[in-house]
Formats: sequence, structure tokens, C-alpha cells
Amino acid sequence: MSDTLHPSGVLSGMRVIEAAAFVAAPLGGMTLAQMGADVIRIDTLGGGLDYRRWPVTANNTSLFWCGLNKSKRSVALDLGKPEGREMAMALITAPGKDAGILLTNFPARGWLDHDKLKEQREDLIQLTVQGDRHGGSAVDYTINSRVGIPYITGDERGASANEAVNHVLPAWDLVTGQMAAVGLLAAERHRFRTGQGQHVKLPLEDVALAAVSHLGLIAEAQLGQQRERHGNELFGAFGRDFTTSDGERVIVVGLTLKQWQAICEVMGLREAVQALGERLGLDLNLEGDRFKARKELGVMVAGWMARHTFAQAAAALTKQGACWGKYQTLTQLVTQDEACSPANPMFRTIDQPGVGAHLAAGLPLNFSGAARIPAAAAPVLGQHTGEVLSELLGVTQAQYGSMCDRGVVAR
Repeated sequence: MSDTLHPSGVLSGMRVIEAAAFVAAPLGGMTLAQMGADVIRIDTLGGGLDYRRWPVTANNTSLFWCGLNKSKRSVALDLGKPEGREMAMALITAPGKDAGILLTNFPARGWLDHDKLKEQREDLIQLTVQGDRHGGSAVDYTINSRVGIPYITGDERGASANEAVNHVLPAWDLVTGQMAAVGLLAAERHRFRTGQGQHVKLPLEDVALAAVSHLGLIAEAQLGQQRERHGNELFGAFGRDFTTSDGERVIVVGLTLKQWQAICEVMGLREAVQALGERLGLDLNLEGDRFKARKELGVMVAGWMARHTFAQAAAALTKQGACWGKYQTLTQLVTQDEACSPANPMFRTIDQPGVGAHLAAGLPLNFSGAARIPAAAAPVLGQHTGEVLSELLGVTQAQYGSMCDRGVVAR
């Protein structure tokens, strides 16, 4: 059995074929793989669109590609040849009651045409991640620009009304990846109950639109309330960055009343806060009123921080149960933070071909009824081609050798 398969996982026995690139669809596939599903990538010879995407190592191995394809198997075919495309379709529609599931973000045409695949397997489940609902091209950054986030992000003092501030985190890709996993599991449950397959379409644009709707941003705009930039201020409550006497930067958040009371208790601000509320005519037990008084409250908290070292502030805030966090670089995260280390059961040091030994995250979900599946390396391109073709399609060693000679698969 391949070392990527885990019979104890909650999705053990499920087989998913993935034909995908970039973030959302590969993330959805990896999420299923880390729950025990057998996720088999169909790759092109030489690698696909994101096979060398940055960040990369000195030898040009993509840390991006390796990071999003952990725990999967890889079959590499020459998809430019009819035989390669026929082989890919056969893998997608191969028999098995927990198989016949396809995840892709490529256009549903050619060898990925749902109607053609359905002719070979009537109960096929296919989930296609799209750019927009019409099938047009889009990525996280173009979608983000459309939903208005760059115009409410940035420094309130320096950003003009027309200045766009792009966000480095591909939030919609990440949400879409998780929704892709949920969508496939929902469709598989529907097939289990009815015997019917289906084509599920998941537009990245609609994921972003749904999210900003859920957060009240669309209703806010419809009501004529123009959201402004607030820099590092937490909108609608109290929270921002502060600097300790020894130069460390922390964020302190008083979103709930309990969190706010903890801040006041630690810093001895109860009387001053009560007096401020009376002067401003605000009830600072209410998060919205704390936002209105954020500048005055920020001065109080900044003063306390400036009189304490990071160690003193951290100890006092933690003891009182306040909500706070330290700003740190990615290097500090991986070298100093215990949460990002093997002390956290989600993490494991893996030996990734082309990269070497490094820390890798498994599944954040922790099921009480199944052991956590350790993080596993991403496959070498085409690593499992012979193995999978033999298992699923009954390809013999002689037939495989002939395919190598014809250039359908890499030798």
C-alpha cells in the first residue's frame, strides 16, 4: 500500500481524482487527503501551471506546489496525446462505490467535459472551481479588487480615497478550497442516498460575494454607510497594535465585554474609563461605543504599554485572561513559537524530495473517533503513475513499458 494512504482516516476508502493548479482546488484535495481519502493528481509531463510557482528553493523546487499537494499521489500523463487524455478519463471514471469523484479548476471541456465523463460513469461527481459564475478567468486578487476590500484596507492617515491597498493573503482562495471539500462531501452524501451523481460548480467570485454579504458589508453599503479605512484599528470594537517599553509590538483586543474588562483590570483603567465614558456620553461596556472612543482609549492603553516591558505585559495580560498577541516575523514563528513546532500534534518534520527536511502541517481538525493522520510529503511528479494505472486500470508491466516508449507516460 502507498505510504500516502491511511486506512484509519475518517475518509479512508474514498478516491478523488484531482486535475488542478494554484490554491483553491489543490487545497480542497489536500484537505480530503489529510482525512484519509486517496487523492490522485493527474499531472502533465514536466509539471503544470504552478509546478514552479514561488516560493522556490535554490534548485527551483516549488515550496508552494509541495505545500498544497501533501499526502496525494501523482500520475503524470502526456495530455497532449489522445491516449493520455483517454487514460485520464478512464482514471476519473474507474469503478468503485467510493470513487468516481473529480475535483478540478480547469474548464469543463475536452477530457474534463462532464457530459463525456458521465457517459462512462453515470453517477460521476465533478466539482469545478470557476473564476466567475460564467466560467470567466479570475484569481483571488482580481476578485478582491471587485468586492471593495482594497478600498477599506490601509492607513487611515495616508491613504487617499482612490488608493487601493492589496492584501497579501489569498483569503477567497482559502475559503474556496475548504468549500470545495465540503461540496464534494455533500455531493457524495447525496449520491449515497439517491445513487445520483452531479456537476457542482463553485465560482471564486461567488465565494467572495457570499463572504462579504455574510459579514454585513453589502448591507452596510446598501444602507449608504461608507466603510472608511481604519488602519490597524479593529472595526466596531477596541483593538490595535501597541509598543512595549523594550520595543516589542503587540495587539490587544477588547471585542467582548469580558475581554475588555480584563484589559481594564490589568492596566488599572476602570476609573479612568468610567470617567471617559461619562465625559463622552458613551457606555464603554458596549463594543460599538468602545470603537467610537478608540482614540482616547488607545492613549490609555499605549501609556500602560510604554511603562512595561514585553515580558511584564505578557505575564500580566495572560494571567488576567486578556486577549492579546505578539507581532512576529515568519522567521520568529518557525524558530521561537512552540505552536509552530512538533510540540503541536498538527506538525511533523517531513523529508520532502527536492526540499529536504522541514516542518509541515497536517489537518487542523482533530477527530475523537480517529487518530490524527501525520503530515506526509507531496509526491514527486508522476511518482505513482505505474502503481495507480496498475491498481485502477489493470495496466500490466509490459503495457506500461509500451506507454513509456510511446511517450504517454514518463519512463
